[in-house]
Amino acid sequence: SLNTQFHIIKIRNMSRASSMVIDYDEPNYRDSAKQFTRQLPSYTKEYFIDLFPIFTWIHRYNLTWLVSDIIAGVTVGIVVVPQGMGYAKIAQLPAQYGLYSSFVGVCIYCIFGTSKDITIGPTAVMSLLVGQTITSVISSNPQYTGPEIAALLALFGGIVSLFIGLVRLGIIVDFIPNPAIAGFMTGSAITISVGQWPKLFGISGINTQDSAYLIFGNFFKYLPRTKVDAAFGIIGLLWLYAIRFGTQYLTKRYPKYEKPLFFFNIMRNGVLVIFGTLIAYLINIGKSTSPISILKTVPAGFNAMGVPKVNVGLLSEVAGTIPSVVIILILEHVAIAKSFGRINDYKINHNQEIIAIGVANIFGAFFGAYPNTGSFSRTAIKARSGVRTPLAGIFSAAVVVLSLYALTPAFYYIPDSILAAVIIHAVSDLVSGPKFLKQLWHINPLELGTFLAAVIITFFTTVEYGIYVSVGLSIVILLVRIARPRYSVLGRIPLQRPSDKCENADIDRYIYVPTTHRSLRDYVQPTPPGVICFRFDESLTYPNSGFISDKIIEYVRSNTRRGKPLPAKKGDRAWNDNTTPESEDTTKTVLKALVFDFSGVNNLDSTGVQMLLDVQLAVSRYADRDVEWHFAGITSPSIRSALLAGGFGVRSTGDRGEVLPVVPTNRDGPSNKGKQAMPPNTSSRSDLESGSTSDQYDHTDEKDSGLQTVQTIEYCKDRKDEHLDLGVPKDIYPLFHWNVEEAVIAASRA
Repeated sequence: SLNTQFHIIKIRNMSRASSMVIDYDEPNYRDSAKQFTRQLPSYTKEYFIDLFPIFTWIHRYNLTWLVSDIIAGVTVGIVVVPQGMGYAKIAQLPAQYGLYSSFVGVCIYCIFGTSKDITIGPTAVMSLLVGQTITSVISSNPQYTGPEIAALLALFGGIVSLFIGLVRLGIIVDFIPNPAIAGFMTGSAITISVGQWPKLFGISGINTQDSAYLIFGNFFKYLPRTKVDAAFGIIGLLWLYAIRFGTQYLTKRYPKYEKPLFFFNIMRNGVLVIFGTLIAYLINIGKSTSPISILKTVPAGFNAMGVPKVNVGLLSEVAGTIPSVVIILILEHVAIAKSFGRINDYKINHNQEIIAIGVANIFGAFFGAYPNTGSFSRTAIKARSGVRTPLAGIFSAAVVVLSLYALTPAFYYIPDSILAAVIIHAVSDLVSGPKFLKQLWHINPLELGTFLAAVIITFFTTVEYGIYVSVGLSIVILLVRIARPRYSVLGRIPLQRPSDKCENADIDRYIYVPTTHRSLRDYVQPTPPGVICFRFDESLTYPNSGFISDKIIEYVRSNTRRGKPLPAKKGDRAWNDNTTPESEDTTKTVLKALVFDFSGVNNLDSTGVQMLLDVQLAVSRYADRDVEWHFAGITSPSIRSALLAGGFGVRSTGDRGEVLPVVPTNRDGPSNKGKQAMPPNTSSRSDLESGSTSDQYDHTDEKDSGLQTVQTIEYCKDRKDEHLDLGVPKDIYPLFHWNVEEAVIAASRA
């Protein structure tokens, strides 16, 4: 970025006052390019070092950290085993694929990640998307298998994510607001919960891959088919919530037992699965068929390892889903990482997190894993378990490996209704409740609309459409805000100076506020006659230039009168002149000057400059005089440079012409609609830059044009105070001002 530099020129000290004039250096892009070229080797070195964050902290690893990481890692591992198998069922995959996905991500992340808390693995939303994709593809192409489709999604989702991270495009995350993310996550959580109801009650014959509203209707239609599975599922769900709320209550009642209560709370899933499996085993003794639905055989080890098959036909089938996969991979992970980084006081690197997700999914595809990303519930558990570094993921992976090689025979009797209870309990945290909706309504109703649209679309269609709708609406709202920015016409409220020894102590100063301000509109006074002040709350660029132009011209014509009366004969008027009698109202003043508060303008492109020139020509013709344009609060040297390139900043007469005309209009000679722009007088600039302090800056004629109209701003100086009060700085260009007050004072003298 360019550093803002100043030329400071102090005017000769007068007996009672002093002031200074400040000028910016013009942006020098050539020097910036040279500086970047010189620093390119160091940038390159830093880039490759940042790819492996583990080397910034691993050399400081110690025994204390190791103990904390083991506790946190094992705790998460105990939770992820039942969750992983349950999520695999949502993804329409055998249970072991959830364990494969739980293993790879946590191993890879510690090398590339920048968050100590986050845990990568299968998640509810991603599992739902993968399951819906597998069902859709297999219904039309039965030659493909679910694991094959899932691995391909993981591979290409990882490749795209890795590319985004390597080229540092993590900024795209900032274009999707939190309400949009919360919307499709809430919709997905509701869809997942409804989809688990048939398993919770042991009801068969319901297609759980239908849209949520169909599952909801069919569930109540087939409710009489409820089996004994409901006893396991409902009791299990009650157990999970009882332990959760019970431990929260006991923690508040007995704070000294917080640690053991916390670990007992997070063990509730494992305890439920163990007891549910034991009871299921006992009731199956001596029976050839199980009276309840159970998980059955889970192969030991990593049986799906191998190079993923990249089938062109299959790739074409899933290509439309890959963008959704990438969006969930990145948004869910980065949102969780940012939240816990903020809570635990450390900063994450967006791009590096995306790289970590990409690499984890690419490697995961070789182990048979389906797309995995950051998990909110397991990340919260890991953070509360006292994790110290990302290396804790290795110990979670060790628990998963142990379960794959030593515990798979015990998985045979896990009741499906128990896994359904675990899933419903887990995804309930993803639902945004009434408090969230109420706050969102008070903050921004449009974002509430985006949230509700995402929830409704996900509920009635699929999570993929929910993602596209929420992201699309967010981008549309962003573009509308840019194309239709807020603007204000400013009035002023007088402020009395406190009395002091200065002879001018009774001079009024003003604050400038919108004339429509709800609390202050009864106190707002108009600006001086013939002066109108505008404030913009957005950059002036090509999407909003036409809108801003129309609003300025419309307001000027509505609140000032013509400088030249209309021809008496209608035949002498222009064909497009729809002027109403109000424009001839003699009680209105003729426009003399426009003041623009640019404190909220951060960017100005060529279309914006051309818009200002067009408006200047239009209002000058309407007023039948050269209307002065004053600018206040310009904070960016690039905006200042753009205005100067358009001829603003100095007094000029006539039509300045076009900056970058799309269709040149002056090839056949100058227009007869206005005078040619006069080149600004630059002699004063060279005098100022050379440090000249001639008397021409002490007193200038306000009717002079060009840069010689620099006027000093005088403030009272207490002679007993050794500090020289320079007051408000003065810009070298007479129509650029540091605040609105000085701009209005100068404009009122036009």
